[in-house]
Amino acid sequence: MHYIKYIFLLFPFLVAAQTNEFEQDSTDGKYLIIKGDSVPTKSIDLDKVILLHRLKFNDKKERIRYLVLRRKTIKVYPYAKLAADRLDSLNVELAEIKKKSKRKKHTRKLQKYIEGEFSEELKKMTRTEGQILVKLIHRQTGKTTFDLVKELRNGWRAFWYSTTASMFDIALKKEFDPMNVEEDYLIEDILQRCFQSGLLERQQSALDIHFYDLTDKWLNKKIQD
Repeated sequence: MHYIKYIFLLFPFLVAAQTNEFEQDSTDGKYLIIKGDSVPTKSIDLDKVILLHRLKFNDKKERIRYLVLRRKTIKVYPYAKLAADRLDSLNVELAEIKKKSKRKKHTRKLQKYIEGEFSEELKKMTRTEGQILVKLIHRQTGKTTFDLVKELRNGWRAFWYSTTASMFDIALKKEFDPMNVEEDYLIEDILQRCFQSGLLERQQSALDIHFYDLTDKWLNKKIQD
């Protein structure tokens, strides 16, 4: 799994704070004045909350499969989130660097930092964990791992990493597709539950994912089967 470390080169309901609120008359009705905010408002922005269905399993084997997938997803998601963060930071920083030599130097510096901080953890990943990571990187960045390597390194390295990964049954071109792949739907279900419980820190997906549509499809399919 040595090649995986190069991936990173590429790249609760209300806030817990004391607030004083009171109503103030206006020509349109009532305003809320929140401490620390000088602008009257008629509403309070809340975090998006997704209503999750109750988990049901047909048998013990199906339950164990979900729990194993949950453990692996929880393990690798932080690295996918990191990849997205690093990619955003790299793009912002490189946009301010005009000289090609300085851009390369900055990229190498970031590579050494990532390798030194995370390479040992990444080496410990299993094949299935590596594949889940590849899918989640696509979820968080909107690009496959192969394309990210090709974009920020070069085509030959992307080909080489893809070939090496195939020896471990890991496809760097694999996309996250919860609408058509059941395992990906289960991963999305796991993520949403972990986000709501606070077990994982939510990061907006780069993909347009509608969880209710996914749930309707896969639960109906399960009933029909």
